[in-house]
Amino acid sequence: MKLLKTTFLILLATVIANAQIKLEKVGGISTGGFNSGAAEISAYDSRSKRIFVINAMNSSVDIIDISDPAKPTTISSIMISPFGRQPNSVDANNGVIAVAIENVVKTSSGTVVFFNSNGQFLSSVQVGALPDMLTFTNDGRKVLVANEGEPNDDYTIDPEGSVSIIDLSKGAINVKQSDVRTATFSAFNSSQLDPSIRVFGPRANVAQDLEPEYIAVSRDSKTAYVTLQENNAVAVIDIDNAKVTKLIGLGFKDHSKTGNRIDASDRDRRVNIATWPVKGIYQPDSIAFVRRNGENFFITANEGDARDYRAFSEEARVKDLMLDPTAFPNSDELKKDENLGRLTVTKATGDRDNDGDYEELYAFGARSFSIWSEDGNMIFDSGEDFERISAEAFPAEFNSDQAANGSFDTRSDNKGPEPEALAVGECFGRVYTFIGLERIGGIMVYDITKPRQPKFVQYINTRLFTGDPRMNTAGDLGPEGIEFVSRKESPTKDPLLIVSNEISGTVTIYKITRTE
Repeated sequence: MKLLKTTFLILLATVIANAQIKLEKVGGISTGGFNSGAAEISAYDSRSKRIFVINAMNSSVDIIDISDPAKPTTISSIMISPFGRQPNSVDANNGVIAVAIENVVKTSSGTVVFFNSNGQFLSSVQVGALPDMLTFTNDGRKVLVANEGEPNDDYTIDPEGSVSIIDLSKGAINVKQSDVRTATFSAFNSSQLDPSIRVFGPRANVAQDLEPEYIAVSRDSKTAYVTLQENNAVAVIDIDNAKVTKLIGLGFKDHSKTGNRIDASDRDRRVNIATWPVKGIYQPDSIAFVRRNGENFFITANEGDARDYRAFSEEARVKDLMLDPTAFPNSDELKKDENLGRLTVTKATGDRDNDGDYEELYAFGARSFSIWSEDGNMIFDSGEDFERISAEAFPAEFNSDQAANGSFDTRSDNKGPEPEALAVGECFGRVYTFIGLERIGGIMVYDITKPRQPKFVQYINTRLFTGDPRMNTAGDLGPEGIEFVSRKESPTKDPLLIVSNEISGTVTIYKITRTE
């Protein structure tokens, strides 16, 4: 472990020496037990200087005072069980707290409930099935809700995905059901879609198959960009008219190209980041909006996600598929466990001529973050950075699982470090994006002041690989949500980054300081 620690410190010192900022952990708090979803998503309210944390373990929203970020203190909890099965998302704006709540029957309509910063009920409205994420618009006049609409496990009920738009012009205490409008995808049921948009659920039309995951709102609060994770797409929504105006297919990443390499095996007992004849399906989870020099961009954390239900699963190992002999003349070699044999890929894409063998292999996620123009043209992808940088920092813990220490390389066959959480913030005259790696853990920081020329700034990981996750001695595990707090809104006037860690049940507060 001495070599591991030394390697990490050398990397971090090199990064700081060439960066404008650095992240430094200043505080943290535990909200529950191990691997129970006790800290999934956090939202900061600048008026009360409190954060509101989704705690699935207790079906609650925990209220935490961070007026002193070094000493966060739990004040109370909002119990969610009277409103539904569990909370999935929370956001805060000017003393108003909005919570997305899943129905006891997940295929039925969910609920959004509004509270004040003391946890007192204000109002509630019904939204679509499985509200998975919500956000206030920048002007605070609306709340947008991504209704994922997942099917039941038998795939006999498959609700339509949608985005609910809640009008707050009368105040959160006066919200009525008539203030809710819904942007649906039914207009695309008969449309010819970009071929990289995956519509593949059994017997599902387009509106049923599309599953909204995460929302970013433009600076002027007029447009929303919504990830459709399983579908490998982004929807563009006209907020004022509650209308989906465009579906953007994100294409695929070519892992046979230098710069896009991956470690594809959990059985080769080494770090082996190499080129392979595999395509990556971007399938972003989080998304953020940024405007620079008169241009609009959206940024995605390309986590990847598979459909895996009792009645339908798209997952397979490469070694269990029949590969087309023309496309893969060396299939026997590729199917070895130390090569591609154990890589998790989809069965739903890649058999181009429907003859039972696969001409192409498609793996879930892209192990990267990307920057896209507002029209959906990729202008930057971080390529193989996340695996390469984390391997240099933690060679003995590379591609670890988030729930177990001593799990070297166990995630290489399935999405690698798994970038999931993402936030964008401006401080000290520059713009940065912060990406959370769900598996090995930690935060990647990039300077995106020039969106076409991002620069890696820092990788910080507050996980303790010598500890025991079940005994809560392993630090912060499984970053699920990130929120940037500007200097103006910060309780200390230092920009902050708030990270909620699903596996460890901890909330971490980082101070962002200038280094030059």
